Amino acid sequence: MADDKKRDDFAIEMGERNGDRFEAPKATYRPAPQLAASSLSHNPIVPILAYCASSILMTVLNKYVLSGGSDFNLNFFLLCVQGVVCVTAIQTMKTLGVISYRDFNVDEARKWFPVSLLLVGMIYTGTKAIQYLSIPVYTIFKNLTIIITAYGEVLWFGGSVTRLTLFSFGLIVLSSVVAAWADIQHALQNYGHSNTEASAKISTLNAGYMWMLMNCFCTSSYVLGMRKRIKLTNFKDFDTMFYNNLLTIPILIVCSLVLENWSAENISKNFPADTRNNIIFAMVVTGLGTIFISYASAWCVRATSAATYSMAGALNKIPIAVSGLIFFDAPVTVPSVSAIAIGSLSGIVYAIAKLKQSQQSKNVGLPTVAPLVSASSQSARDSMRS
Repeated sequence: MADDKKRDDFAIEMGERNGDRFEAPKATYRPAPQLAASSLSHNPIVPILAYCASSILMTVLNKYVLSGGSDFNLNFFLLCVQGVVCVTAIQTMKTLGVISYRDFNVDEARKWFPVSLLLVGMIYTGTKAIQYLSIPVYTIFKNLTIIITAYGEVLWFGGSVTRLTLFSFGLIVLSSVVAAWADIQHALQNYGHSNTEASAKISTLNAGYMWMLMNCFCTSSYVLGMRKRIKLTNFKDFDTMFYNNLLTIPILIVCSLVLENWSAENISKNFPADTRNNIIFAMVVTGLGTIFISYASAWCVRATSAATYSMAGALNKIPIAVSGLIFFDAPVTVPSVSAIAIGSLSGIVYAIAKLKQSQQSKNVGLPTVAPLVSASSQSARDSMRS
């Protein structure tokens, strides 16, 4: 038995017999193990940079189309072109098998249509605001949406506002006041010699502030409404993008035909011969940019974490504001730079506050220590047990 066990345990492969000799067994080829995934797709720096770049690209190109040398007033048409380009692009990618989303359903479209109306209000007021305001001021005032949305969540979804969140709200309001004061001071200093020009510039700023305030309320309404409706439809990212853009196209076409001036003179004023091709190209790129920024946002959350994404969104205000100083004639003064710094700080503080709030909600669990009770309560329990 011992010999049999030895023969079983120590068998040697001699290979194939060739006459009086044994051929050595052929070595089997084993491919080298492949990497699990590309290091590029899992590098957290790359999606953060892609998210920041897409945000800057969208803001700068929209500003260029709306106020880059021409008196552009076909805002509904611009938004319609962006929607058509976006729907065409994602439908093409779906046909090629690159992405997938639900097919059009009338019942789902009916449920989602109110959200699309809110989206039209949000993007239209946003284009009007950025048309009258500089990119840094627009970016700073956009933070006011956080305050309205936070208190909307408290009323609708039973959320809460911590002390650190309130502190970030104070910084947001302070940055907006400083930015408005810097804008008005710059207008008075540059156009103070002419009361007419100064009044016209301040009127333009006031119109921008009005549109910006409306945009903050429209944005908060859109975010809160989408949060409620998305529970009814269970939409994913590309489902939301498809229905949002598809349902807004007919609304934008009607608004453009009814409310905007389509005379030959106005068209030539909106699309000057020397910059016509550049404006059309920018309009198409901004339509594609909506896909890029949506994918970059999802990529950033997937490759990093929700906390890192929130912090990236807060820090993203800095390069967007700086892009307005570089590419456009936004005033570079001590108050304007201070407003950018305070606004960026408010975003960082808000991201930290939300991170701490989410951690506290995760740590809430079953109690591990018996709670303290009064002597009367304990005696009542003992009597019931007996």
